[in-house]
Amino acid sequence: MAGVGPTPSPNRRRKNTDPVGPTVLPADGFTGPSPDLPGGHDYNSRTLAWYETWRGSPQAATFLATDWQRLHMLAELVEKFFKEPSKELLSEIRLNEAAIGALSADRMRLRWSLGAPEVGKGSERAAERVAARQGKDDPRKRLRAVGDE
Repeated sequence: MAGVGPTPSPNRRRKNTDPVGPTVLPADGFTGPSPDLPGGHDYNSRTLAWYETWRGSPQAATFLATDWQRLHMLAELVEKFFKEPSKELLSEIRLNEAAIGALSADRMRLRWSLGAPEVGKGSERAAERVAARQGKDDPRKRLRAVGDE
């Protein structure tokens, strides 16, 4: 028995469509301006490396001042964890990192995906490719009649 009930209509549309569309993050990471870690000279090299990883991550492209502030507060917990690991600190760090898209499951929940890496002609061409993948660029607009020059 293949299934129960009538055959689904090919024209069926979901009524509970997502009101918020997906966000495409830069696959090459964030290269824009970002704040230095306050008191960075007071942190050990592992905490500084953790912060630099976040600073250049694709997620950083979406960060506002409040997100950077959260990351600065979290750096103190990361520093404490590296000095004296504990289950409670790790739990708090994991919870905060999940809120800013640390793991692939977190990014899926936030509807974030990575775009294609930048190659060649720069960000304009990459934006065109992303728009084409999302169906915003109708390929028929590029067509022209033969002999029309």
